[in-house]
Amino acid sequence: MEFAFHFHNTMAGTGIMMALRKSLSAQEAPPVILCIGSDLAVGDSLGPLAGTLLCGMPFEGFIYGTLRTPVTAKEVRYLEGFLRKTHPKSKIVAIDAAVGDENDVGLIKVIDAPLRPGAGANKRLGKVGDVSILGIVARKSPFAYSLLNLTRLNMVYAMAHTIACAVADTVNALPAQIIC
Repeated sequence: MEFAFHFHNTMAGTGIMMALRKSLSAQEAPPVILCIGSDLAVGDSLGPLAGTLLCGMPFEGFIYGTLRTPVTAKEVRYLEGFLRKTHPKSKIVAIDAAVGDENDVGLIKVIDAPLRPGAGANKRLGKVGDVSILGIVARKSPFAYSLLNLTRLNMVYAMAHTIACAVADTVNALPAQIIC
């Protein structure tokens, strides 16, 4: 299933929470939040920004990828196995920036499927996660990387804030789990 919400929509956070609740309700352990991206390009910093914001909130889960310690798309191939071994009962929620059609810029998509980082830049990297949250930050073009550098920080920050708040609220509202 795929859900999409524009970051300007005042109900976007609630929509993201409802979509995540469906995917995370049947888990045995706190989820792992994997925030993918880099701080070297504004448009690619959505994931690490969301991870950094989550670190500053009351949150009952595990966070990988912040502005201080980013997880780039290249590292995902190694991280998937590590996360599955380290957190065997946890679902992985992968957060990343994406490119899309011009009309989709500003959408936050929640997809009940793994994320394939770098797909917008035609990179063939492995899938990661059980649930994906994508923020469409720029339109897709042959020059996608240069467009990521021209993306407005205000939009990326607003999207990251909406995502972080929705993830924290969703995870904290889940039934208490026993951590083994």
